Amino acid sequence: MAMSSVLNEAVDKLKSSGVRITPQRHAILEFLIDSMSHPTADDIYKALEGKFPNMSVATVYNNLRVFKEVGLVNELTYGDSSSRFDYVTTNHYHIICENCGDIRDFHYPGLDEIESVAESVTGFKVGNHRMEVYGLCPDCQKASKH
Repeated sequence: MAMSSVLNEAVDKLKSSGVRITPQRHAILEFLIDSMSHPTADDIYKALEGKFPNMSVATVYNNLRVFKEVGLVNELTYGDSSSRFDYVTTNHYHIICENCGDIRDFHYPGLDEIESVAESVTGFKVGNHRMEVYGLCPDCQKASKH
């Protein structure tokens, strides 16, 4: 699916939830959709401050909270100080470098049934799930060889 249609769908979802689309909101959303790096609020702020000189980090946080409430964004907390934000797409999983903290997405269709398996085995009503895999990214592997 083209980025622009993903952005349009997100904007429609916000509008139908009664959220006003400000230029800052639009830019933050677009940055999240384009970004594959699971940015922190600070990353987003730094990327957009040139375009919106009077935008604060608080503005970014407030908008991320709105996106989270509407269900467009997931907040990923991994022990380190700053949350990272991930635009919600289909079920995907994260692999995280234990050295530099880089987070990448991967999809493994074999896990698509995990919620129904969990429900039938435990009797729980599953709301959602997440999975993280940890290791060393290719860059850190190279660095450790020197």
